[in-house]
Amino acid sequence: MATATAKAAQRLHFNLPPLPYPQDALEPVISAETLGLHHGKHHKKYVDTMNELLATSDVRGSSLEDVVRSSHGKLFNNAAQAWNHDFYWHSLAPDARPPSAALRRRLERDFGTYESFLDKFAAAANGQFGSGWAWLVDKDGKLQVVATANADTPLAHGVRCLLTLDVWEHAYYIDYRNQRERYVQAVLEKRLNWEFAEKNLG
Repeated sequence: MATATAKAAQRLHFNLPPLPYPQDALEPVISAETLGLHHGKHHKKYVDTMNELLATSDVRGSSLEDVVRSSHGKLFNNAAQAWNHDFYWHSLAPDARPPSAALRRRLERDFGTYESFLDKFAAAANGQFGSGWAWLVDKDGKLQVVATANADTPLAHGVRCLLTLDVWEHAYYIDYRNQRERYVQAVLEKRLNWEFAEKNLG
């Protein structure tokens, strides 16, 4: 996640974390143009605005997660979006592999079949009205699919996040125009980072 450049006792300040892969690594599913604008403009703006707000805020902590959990209003929106975006970059992989046998068994236990999970995740992503996120989470020991609007994140509600998919229009409009369903299908089929999900599951 974003790295704090100040000690907890001082005003918090965060740097934009680099992408975990080259800008063109997710092509053709997500173009280098989309990734460059999404990370270099949108994500950066959230981090910059968060830092501006933190300069006059009483929020304290040692991590971006602390800021998300303890803030509200405009600061929460920008901090949560900074966290959500970094989590999203890691939820994608250029050389995505299927879930491990152990994780697949968990998915089958909680969704019936792996295909049923994919259907529910796609439905959450495509059914989110307006801007937001689709998530695979571990809640009370059970894997679940949830959707959140705008900047909201399961992290703020004490729920462990495993994977996410950004369904704000800026995540896909250059590549897919208004066809969100095509973007969702392509990511689910070719770019989900199941190794990251398994690491988050612990």
